[in-house]
Amino acid sequence: MKTKLLPLVFLLYAIPPAAGQAPSSPQPKPVEGELRATTVAKGLEHPWALEILPDGRMLVSERPGRLRVIDRNGRVAEPLAGVPTVVARRQGGLLDIARSPSFAQDRLIYFSFAEEGEGGAGTAVARAVLAERALEKVQVIWRQAPKVKGDNHFGSRLVFGRDGNLFVTLGDRFAYRDQAQNLATTLGKIVRIQPDGGIPKDNPFVGREGARPEIWSYGHRNVQAATLHPETGQLWTVEHGARGGDELNQPQAGKNYGWPVITYGVDYSGAKIGEGTSKAGMEQPVYYWDPVIAPSGALIYTGNLFPKWNGNLLIGSLQPGQLVRLEMTAGRVSNEHRYGGELGARIRDVQQAPDGAIYLITDENNGRVLRIEPAK
Repeated sequence: MKTKLLPLVFLLYAIPPAAGQAPSSPQPKPVEGELRATTVAKGLEHPWALEILPDGRMLVSERPGRLRVIDRNGRVAEPLAGVPTVVARRQGGLLDIARSPSFAQDRLIYFSFAEEGEGGAGTAVARAVLAERALEKVQVIWRQAPKVKGDNHFGSRLVFGRDGNLFVTLGDRFAYRDQAQNLATTLGKIVRIQPDGGIPKDNPFVGREGARPEIWSYGHRNVQAATLHPETGQLWTVEHGARGGDELNQPQAGKNYGWPVITYGVDYSGAKIGEGTSKAGMEQPVYYWDPVIAPSGALIYTGNLFPKWNGNLLIGSLQPGQLVRLEMTAGRVSNEHRYGGELGARIRDVQQAPDGAIYLITDENNGRVLRIEPAK
């Protein structure tokens, strides 16, 4: 196993916002620090999600469409049979994984993926029984609508709520960003479904004409980081902005998070997007980044290995490949820290092990699983 030290950042506070504006990141720079990264597995092709199983093994998705088990010694097994065909182009492929809240009894796992169909492609969610060498009883339980052309902005993270319902974060499919404001589609939305794909009766748009009943919140660009707060049960998400404007949000039922009408970013060409940074009836982010961190994977830390981190939000970064730590006070960001700039790799997912260690996966041709712990 290869080990290297990671940088520790100085304490920096969020920049106070102007009236009606969200607080922005002070853009702290990583410096030499006190964390250690150990490679526990490698040889993965663009791994996308990591799920730690109760027996200590790990389940990893690879974007080209493979699902693999990694044993407790870091050995990577052959791909599991039974994974559906995925659209493995650019940002499309096999995406997130989540185990059922009752996994010990039902052995069910849930996964999201880019699926081809009439009109193009879209994000889909399936569930299956995890057997020793295969997925069994595979069932697609939900599909984004409509399917459209293009290979970008599929989302997607899967988060179970305390009530057993499943949040699915979705992208706007890039060229269709105006659809994030259209309640007749699920592009640019967070949806909430039952474990079998049904619609919870208390979803905010149930019974509303012209609105999809699975929608939880809307006006999102491309949410690739999401987690449930272990104490409050609140969903937290981090979504990609364009050029600037990555957002930390606390999505509430039925609310509009503004994309592409309001944003703190600009288009990749430098052109203005939308109407500005605020508008009545549209929510402000809790916090935003400009320049971006390119978020992917998130968790609220609850372990003992880093006692000062308890209650902090950890976020993976695809650019420039860092682990971002946010200190949270009463639902607001009080400090930001960054680690891992010397890794030189895109961090695609972040998970916490039972012993309190942090596990990261790197989005590379030769992707790795890294264990993060204190250097001393």
